Amino acid sequence: MLKKIIATTKKVLSNTKVKKKILFTIFCFFIFRLLAHIPVPIVDTQQIQEIFLGSEFLSLLNIFSGGMLIRFSVAAVGINPYITAQIIMQLAGMVIPSIKEMQKEGESGRAKINQYTRFIAVPLAIVQSISVIALLKAQDLLTSTDFLSLTAVIFSLVAGAMIILWIGELISEYGIGNGVSMILLAGIISQLPVFAGQMSVIIYTQQFLILSIFLLLFVAVIMLVVFMNEAVRKVVVQYARRMRGSRLLGGQKTHLPIRVNVAGVMPIIFALSLMLVPAFLGRVLISLDNESFVNLGERITVLFDQASVFYMIFYFLLVFVFTYFSALIFFDAEDLSSELKKSGAYVPGIRPGKATKSFLEYVVTRVTLAGAIFLGFIALLPSVAQALTNIQALAIGGTSVLIVVSVILETSKQVESQLVGQDYEKYT
Repeated sequence: MLKKIIATTKKVLSNTKVKKKILFTIFCFFIFRLLAHIPVPIVDTQQIQEIFLGSEFLSLLNIFSGGMLIRFSVAAVGINPYITAQIIMQLAGMVIPSIKEMQKEGESGRAKINQYTRFIAVPLAIVQSISVIALLKAQDLLTSTDFLSLTAVIFSLVAGAMIILWIGELISEYGIGNGVSMILLAGIISQLPVFAGQMSVIIYTQQFLILSIFLLLFVAVIMLVVFMNEAVRKVVVQYARRMRGSRLLGGQKTHLPIRVNVAGVMPIIFALSLMLVPAFLGRVLISLDNESFVNLGERITVLFDQASVFYMIFYFLLVFVFTYFSALIFFDAEDLSSELKKSGAYVPGIRPGKATKSFLEYVVTRVTLAGAIFLGFIALLPSVAQALTNIQALAIGGTSVLIVVSVILETSKQVESQLVGQDYEKYT
């Protein structure tokens, strides 16, 4: 294993194109982290850090801002507006025929959807910036509350969110990996020192049994994520025999790999984004002066507490639904069946065309069931660990591990495919 890693590293360093992409991604990470150290002037950042470290909800919200919310930098809203816009566009594809058609148009359709997603992200960034400022104002964490100062802060937060979105788009186009996932990865890695501090508290209080359980869960989650990311359902494909001159071509058998977890980590990210909304709304309502709103906010906060049964069930269902929905979008059975037909390939026992399309959709639906249950189970592990041990670090760590491992696996595969592509081009 070590030899393989060393050999891959040597290939990367010797490949100019791939090396440039990795260096560009690192440069984008540097700019991203630089923004995290440009604070908004009217906010008491020291008091915010103390509050965030004592709340699992705010810690999760901080992860999705890329670690910038705890310092309340100009990019504190982070990638959240874009993720929310992606969710809206995917849900809109279920009810709006024109968007559904765009999702099936391949690269051109995805480009249009991405453009609409960016447009939607702007008003969402404004709404989220106003909501965050309103929450901080209600908690007396602002040193100035005049209209001009608040307006300047809101515009700064929106501009910061758009810069983060732009950095993510640059990574997707010119760097390595998916831009949104890489931004989240950078934010989580930046929180490792804080996480290490929380673990040191467990060691200091001599809770070695809890620490041992956490380490076992940590290793188990990594193993499960790796296994499910690599798991595929192999569909046998037969190539038709044909004569070319005096030679008989074709007739060989191969297989079509269909991933059990087609959508990767995106269902977890989408579900977590939605689960943060009611918890955030509950905190805003509690901060208001109206007693009815305060009571409603307290009820919402209790329902959507990470250790509550309602939260776990609702979270599992969201992950389950998003996994299926994402699989149907990412796996284009119609396009794949058409390509098989054009290349003279067919699934044994299945007629080419519509019958092959229906068969592939059936296979994807069945294998995605295992992927959806797995993602839902893994998503609940952090909440279960936090409920059993009452240690917030376990809740944050589990979610972070899931995202980090999935993103690293997907990115490493992309690097390997680019290396293979570069090697192939040398001989063509």
